[in-house]
Amino acid sequence: MARDGVYAKGRLKREEILDVALEVFADEGYRGTSLRTIAARCGLTVAGVMHYFDSREDLLTQVIVRRDQTGRPIYHDAPRTLADNLRGNAERPGLVELFVSLSAAAHDREHPAHEVLAHRYAGLRATLREDVVARQEAGELPAHLDPEALARLIIATADGAQLQWMVDDEARLEGPLSTLLYDVLGLPRP
Repeated sequence: MARDGVYAKGRLKREEILDVALEVFADEGYRGTSLRTIAARCGLTVAGVMHYFDSREDLLTQVIVRRDQTGRPIYHDAPRTLADNLRGNAERPGLVELFVSLSAAAHDREHPAHEVLAHRYAGLRATLREDVVARQEAGELPAHLDPEALARLIIATADGAQLQWMVDDEARLEGPLSTLLYDVLGLPRP
């Protein structure tokens, strides 16, 4: 019985660390954030923070998972919800920087982000594919479009917009995805 309380406290502390890390990365960016800052805000040492994660890379990966959990769930009206979440990311540039950096690092199959992001993309593709099929059946999208290919294009547009936004001062984070959804595909604007 006492062990359950210990485990519960550990889970709560881990959740606190992730919430604090999410806030710090959003405010200070990937390069500007140190584990010392996160640890200090949690009342821990760096070793204390790392007790809850397998590695620094695991902590960073879990911050992205937490970011996705705090956005609007992408179920109903998936393309528009993705665009809304992307627009919200503009207010948290440090998390965009972290996501882009982890995405590049996840190319290595041994990196903790590899499996997490592969699973994330598979789920997002499935959700978008289902949305495309439903829209095709409703006559909102042309039936000849391949739902899988269109789901991948929507994700690629969102991710590419984040890459460009980081280096192009004139880029709008949600601009390319909005263009694809509303101007190219002709979905009704919200």
